[in-house]
Amino acid sequence: MSKSSNPSKKFAAYPRLNPFGIGKNVSAADLIDQSFLAYNGGRIREAAKLLTEKMLPNDGFIGMSLTGALTPAGLGKSCLIPLMKAGFIDWIVSTGANLYHDLHYGLDMQLFSGSPFLDDIVLHKDGVIRIYDILFDYHVLLDTDAFVREVIQGPEFQKTMGTDEFHYLLGKYVSQRGRKLGLKDSSVLATAYECGIPIFTSSPGDSSIGMNVAAMAMRDSKLLMDVNRDVNQTAGIVYEAKSSGHKSSVFILGGGSPKNFMLQTEPQIQEVMGIQEKGHDYFLQCTDARPDTGGLSGATPAEAVSWGKVDPDSLPDCVVAYVDSTISLPLLTAYCLSRVKPRKLKRLYDQRESILDKVRTQYLKTGTVTKITTSRKIAKRASGIALNKNIDRDR
Repeated sequence: MSKSSNPSKKFAAYPRLNPFGIGKNVSAADLIDQSFLAYNGGRIREAAKLLTEKMLPNDGFIGMSLTGALTPAGLGKSCLIPLMKAGFIDWIVSTGANLYHDLHYGLDMQLFSGSPFLDDIVLHKDGVIRIYDILFDYHVLLDTDAFVREVIQGPEFQKTMGTDEFHYLLGKYVSQRGRKLGLKDSSVLATAYECGIPIFTSSPGDSSIGMNVAAMAMRDSKLLMDVNRDVNQTAGIVYEAKSSGHKSSVFILGGGSPKNFMLQTEPQIQEVMGIQEKGHDYFLQCTDARPDTGGLSGATPAEAVSWGKVDPDSLPDCVVAYVDSTISLPLLTAYCLSRVKPRKLKRLYDQRESILDKVRTQYLKTGTVTKITTSRKIAKRASGIALNKNIDRDR
């Protein structure tokens, strides 16, 4: 072999592909380490390493965004609740639909494993709802709606509030109902209430929960969602992480509005509030969306760097695994729970007022400087435009 073809120098930075044979008693974590070596299997392995070696250590803040019908498929009970109780998820942005279907489990309603190839006309006649291969009775919807309407008539709901407060209060009632029914670890909303994990919804009107809130407004309910507070509260969580010397990580399942709502926290801090910042430290996404369609769901972390959403220095550590969340999340959950000890709960919901006050104080402090600087830039740009117009006129 010639000296120039010495593999020890050419491939010094790359581990050799030499997998073990899979045994009958291999754990999920060992399977990922030993056999997920290339293609999207390799990305799952990188995601697992990123989570356990960089995102979770040193008490880093981890925000998770949820899209797609994950809770009706049982991933709330199987994955999200164990991660939440282990202290591996600190705050959440979710579609309202995931939280609505989570209520079915929290109220001990029955969902069934079916088939995507059933006759939907027959199902409709029989009063059966289908979510791909998940089936449940139409009365599950009616009974869940009735529960939501009953709860939000309470006096503590008769005001304007952030969606984190709304979900916290709703989770309290789900937790109480679960105890009466003898349930344990059945609801994401109930677990979030018990663990002090704030849950936000980026589009509060876009779900059956929002539909019931809207209907009750026609019966003089005073409940309104404060989206301004949500935007500032989520930015406050990220600012709290970075200003206290911690890392801020995002764990994105799917894409959509929750992905953007979670990532826009950094532009809110930097661009809008004028507070000096560099972006989220770690970015992990499991998605089936392509980047070439121009949609946010498929937008890469490299693109997010250009918006200030992701710290450019951490870009080599960002991972996108093009894998369905129903496959990736159980694997990553098993990996994390077997490789990392549970962390102390941050209970960020309990600190919501101080977190918001901290970012508000910093914004008001830097806002004056930003306002002066911006006005000078605008004046200078305007004078340049006027000068160009005069030159054009002279010509």
